Amino acid sequence: MRTPFVAGNWKMFSNSDSAQKLAAAIVAGVGKEDRVRVAVCPPFPYLALVGAILNGSRVGLGGQNHYPEKEGAFTGEVSPSMLLDVGCQYVIVGHSERRHKLGESDAFINRKVKAALAAGLRPILCVGETLEEREANQTAAVLQRQLTQGLADVPSSADLHEQLVIAYEPVWAIGTGCNATPAQAQEANAFLRSRLAEQLGRATADQMIIQYGGSTKPDNAASLLNQPDVDGALVGGASLNAVQFLTIVQAAIRR
Repeated sequence: MRTPFVAGNWKMFSNSDSAQKLAAAIVAGVGKEDRVRVAVCPPFPYLALVGAILNGSRVGLGGQNHYPEKEGAFTGEVSPSMLLDVGCQYVIVGHSERRHKLGESDAFINRKVKAALAAGLRPILCVGETLEEREANQTAAVLQRQLTQGLADVPSSADLHEQLVIAYEPVWAIGTGCNATPAQAQEANAFLRSRLAEQLGRATADQMIIQYGGSTKPDNAASLLNQPDVDGALVGGASLNAVQFLTIVQAAIRR
């Protein structure tokens, strides 16, 4: 059985004080719980501060992005080794805000996936369609393209499912207050699992964590997480409130 995974993407929110308080509350709320994996992804300036609070707890630390080179003249960028150095275990790649607001291509995201894996970080690869693409019945084609190209030249291995996470995040449900219905989330995640089986093998696909990310809230978390192919959540706004985030974590435990 796949252990559910709930990750909080704090995006460009918080400051040093609020980040530390939020991290401490989440650590206290998770305690020694081992029926769910939990991680938080603060803004870069607060990674070390939050990491110090998470140290020794069951809550992992993740970065929100990285540049796919070990080092170099890349002003303003952060390398995988830098994230590892401050205690990160995870890194989000391919988030829709980076695809659609910052113009990141599938090929560039693929470089990030491979660089993260090579460095020992666990990438959370985000895929998802826009409202226009969904209304044009292009959801399957978009998901297949993003997944196939995002994982191009990533070899299957017996433990790849432990190194990689997929997150289905419909663009039309991020920061809009809308969310996919449980049936829509299940349909997309099941489709992704079927494509993973073709690309990486059935055994890897059956063990791969596929999250849902799109306005997950305490009031809809249980219905989403009860779907057989929804293995957790990549949480945006609700992850900035410890009570709300921990309610989603509890919903993942009870799935």
